[in-house]
Amino acid sequence: MEKTLQEISEIIGGELIGDGSIKIFGLGSIDTAGEGILTFADDLHAESAKNSNASAVIMPENFSGELPKNVIKSADSKAAFAKLLEIFTPKIKIPLGVSDKAHIGENVKLGENISIMPFAVIDDNAEIKSGAVIYPHVYIGQYASVGENSVIYSSVTIREHCRIGKNCVIHSSAVVGSDGFGFTTSKGVHTKVPQVGNVIVEDNVEIGAHVGIDRAAMGSTIIGHGTKIDNLVHIGHNCKIGANCLIVAQTGISGSTTVGDNVTFGGQVGTVGHIKIGGNSVYAARSGISHDMPEGFFGAGFPLQSHGEWLKLQAALKKVPELIKKVSKLEKELAEEKQK
Repeated sequence: MEKTLQEISEIIGGELIGDGSIKIFGLGSIDTAGEGILTFADDLHAESAKNSNASAVIMPENFSGELPKNVIKSADSKAAFAKLLEIFTPKIKIPLGVSDKAHIGENVKLGENISIMPFAVIDDNAEIKSGAVIYPHVYIGQYASVGENSVIYSSVTIREHCRIGKNCVIHSSAVVGSDGFGFTTSKGVHTKVPQVGNVIVEDNVEIGAHVGIDRAAMGSTIIGHGTKIDNLVHIGHNCKIGANCLIVAQTGISGSTTVGDNVTFGGQVGTVGHIKIGGNSVYAARSGISHDMPEGFFGAGFPLQSHGEWLKLQAALKKVPELIKKVSKLEKELAEEKQK
């Protein structure tokens, strides 16, 4: 792949400052970029970009400092660089059709232009819709369905009756539709409650590696359209996750939790079950959510509090050791005064 800086500027709709005839052969990080390489920088890394060996840099359009020699300013420089990554990255070649080493059960419905690779198992009465890609060692359970143009990577399990929407991506070793954690306890013995519901993953959802999404005890666990789930996340049975949420690694959302649209959970956030979390909210890493939460909340810590209050508390905690020293000194002086 080779493009001039002028061509790249036109592709991303940016403002070119410098020599548009320079040929770009690829993209790279600030630290490793050399001649013929285009890199990306924000305000925090502008100085590093200026001193790098890259032939050109994409930067925010509102940057007013000293610029490197060749720059493309963009309204959304990060999105522009992501678009170029798609262009410059060689496409993976995936053969169309069903491998003769795949297992296709009875009454399976197969759409047009699909790819089912060796050692995938498509169980009875499942449906793979047009344009879907199924990698090796995937299991699609009975009566499950995979929507148009969705990509299911190796070792994913999609259990019976679960439904995956269109344009979804599910990364390796994720499990959609594992049994919910439901048990009754009598005389010290735990007895399993049958989990007979399913999981519905709506359109344009991405699910990371080693994610577990439990099927509902009854009804459906729902992942709303456009939601992105990082690696190592667990979502319990009967949860309803809204649209366009971001759920970062090692987050655990307990059963029957309802999450509104546009909620961001930082890494290792945990919730109790049977609560409602309002939309357009952000929860910082390691937040513990133990009760219903309103719309538009920015929370942190455990017990959960507003992010501003949490920052004040963290600042105050740093002063505790010095405060203890002062109190000990005062107690000693007071004791000496009493003795006198």
